[in-house]
Amino acid sequence: MTDRARYIELSALVAASLVIWWHPIAANLKLALSSDAHTHILLILPLSMALIYLAGKEARLTFEPRVREGGILLAAALLLRAVTAGNAWHLSPNDLLSLSLFALVIWWVGSVILCLGLQTFRSLLFPLCFLFLIAPFPEHVLSWITGFLQNQSAVAASILFRCARVPVTRDGIMLSIPGLDIEVARECSSIRSSMMLIITTMVLAHLFLRSWWKQALLILIAIPLSIAKNALRIFTIAELGTRVDPGFLDGRLHRHGGIVFWGLAVAVVVVLLWGLARSELRTPVAVEGIAEGRAGQRRGK
Repeated sequence: MTDRARYIELSALVAASLVIWWHPIAANLKLALSSDAHTHILLILPLSMALIYLAGKEARLTFEPRVREGGILLAAALLLRAVTAGNAWHLSPNDLLSLSLFALVIWWVGSVILCLGLQTFRSLLFPLCFLFLIAPFPEHVLSWITGFLQNQSAVAASILFRCARVPVTRDGIMLSIPGLDIEVARECSSIRSSMMLIITTMVLAHLFLRSWWKQALLILIAIPLSIAKNALRIFTIAELGTRVDPGFLDGRLHRHGGIVFWGLAVAVVVVLLWGLARSELRTPVAVEGIAEGRAGQRRGK
């Protein structure tokens, strides 16, 4: 079978998935457009397609279809789709949608392995696995993430107030400073900007870092950084509202200022990325220098 025929076969399987999963796809799109916690879903497919295109240009893909492995994944995806269609496990609507989209990505991965082979899958590992982020968070996972961001943001904000010598008391997610009581509500957890920050960091790490542990380190740093930028937002708005103008407490910075603090966090990520990337550039030079030095010593002997 020619490479063109394999691409046609892959396209047919992807088209079939759009028909089989049409209702979950539509529901997922509606959720992403209406829920702050799932806005990031809108970015996943375009980013994955761009990363697949870049990886395909940089790597020499050799197509060796693996019918057995790909067929197993396709069968598993269809089984999950049947389970979710009938809701045999009596899941909540959100959990049902999450499992349905998870099955859809398994179908896409299986299609790649079936038509193009395992080596191609390995070459496209990151963008294909990145696609799993189109599945919305299950309810209990979303609740845990939101609660974690709320509590840790309150802790970090209280630290900022103390550093600024502002008297502050904290009771869970409630902060009290002179003239103002602050509740870090679910809406103030900044889960949308936090997810955007983590996704941005994942893509940048994949594109510009070679070492897997440095990629993982940068992504892990994005988690406390997302808490820090949220705490900075709480601190800034509270200070402006109590010292400058009470209008800041419900003004544009409060309602639409998340992009500003997200931008500051991205700037920090870029600086850290630059440092990690420079360390990767220096390492081969150092190794080469050591090797040349040893060679010179041997010649001297």
